[in-house]
Amino acid sequence: MYPLLNQLMNSNYYKFGMLILDVKGNFFNQVLKYAEIHNRTSDIIEISLNSNTRYNPLDKPNLNASVLANRLKTILELFSPNNSESYWLDKVQDILTESIKLCRLYNDGYVTFTELHNLINQENYYKSKINTLRNLFLSGKMSSEDIYNLYSSLYFFENEFINLDERTKSILKSEITRITCLFVSDYKISKTFCPKKSEINFKGFEEVINAGKIVVLNMNIAEYKNLSKIIAAYLKLDFQSQVLSELSKNKNIINPTVFMCDEYHEYVTTSDADFFAQSRESKCINIVSTQSYSSILNTLQNESAVKVIIQNLVNKLWLRTDDVYTIENAQKQLGKEDKTKISKNISENATETNYNYFTNSLSSRKSNLSETISTQIQTDYIYDVNFFTQKLECFSCLAFISNGNAILPPCKIDLIPYFKNIPEDIKKSNNLKII
Repeated sequence: MYPLLNQLMNSNYYKFGMLILDVKGNFFNQVLKYAEIHNRTSDIIEISLNSNTRYNPLDKPNLNASVLANRLKTILELFSPNNSESYWLDKVQDILTESIKLCRLYNDGYVTFTELHNLINQENYYKSKINTLRNLFLSGKMSSEDIYNLYSSLYFFENEFINLDERTKSILKSEITRITCLFVSDYKISKTFCPKKSEINFKGFEEVINAGKIVVLNMNIAEYKNLSKIIAAYLKLDFQSQVLSELSKNKNIINPTVFMCDEYHEYVTTSDADFFAQSRESKCINIVSTQSYSSILNTLQNESAVKVIIQNLVNKLWLRTDDVYTIENAQKQLGKEDKTKISKNISENATETNYNYFTNSLSSRKSNLSETISTQIQTDYIYDVNFFTQKLECFSCLAFISNGNAILPPCKIDLIPYFKNIPEDIKKSNNLKII
């Protein structure tokens, strides 16, 4: 990943706007190193609890409330990969949709996780905000759209949500609280991701794309597991929406972008399948690495989505793996070829054979030996299982890549680690096979 990042930041043709998701918390240091080398330090935007960046994932006034609620549902699916009952998540989305609509009405269009948490979990807080909205309505300061949203939200809460039995209501609240409580219980998290509207200094990816900024989520998933997934999912969804919206602006020149993520299976979402399929025209370069295809499947629990994601990643490098699911998919993509199979058979014929009772064996006389060799052509996978599990050494891989015009034949190539210098004789070689 590091050499690819170095090349992209050193590009003489484009100043790429980037989103980099740092799962382990060590990628950011390398980003800073390359940024200093290539004079791009001022382009770095760090999203972390220790930076000065203030980012509210819910501050999207141009997005419909149901779209924001659907994003929260997507994040909940990351926390509940084995949840086969869709009723709870669908109902949670309905509650969040109406809560966002109410919050926008009484809070001047500004929504935070803190407000959603209080609205849903504190009945007195909900009633106080309803009184505020009643006064706004009586004063005639609401537009027709605001009045419609108010009526629909009140109808939902007063006739549906409040009338649910306590057990069902408690389950729904607990699902929502799995996200919102993180932003309420910790001061640094609340300060960074639920700031006052005037304190926000990162509003989205439009400037990132136009000015070639580099956004890095610097949040170790081992330390901030749920928070890291929430913010990563929101950053990714914001980035994807902005990249795809560039096509509708009828620009003569579309600024190229880059999405980069190590340990991709930690942050993968089903929306990536659609984005990868549509992002080529938007000139977005997607660079991801994962332990195996099974890791992605374990997160998504949707084999069809996994297959769409894999087939939309054109260039692939497979390192040594024992994962059968990964090997089988790689073999199918690389295809089959005709292979010659040779079989040998040796037989003995004798006219006189006697049994020796002392040695318990047969003794033959006047015997003949014959050998049969047969050759047949069979269609088999180009690379067998042993190649993936045994023949790929450390710092070597099987490459299936494109030169931009055509797909090159798959081949085994040697990799030189970023921390080692490339020997001069290899640099001068016309058949350089190094990535």
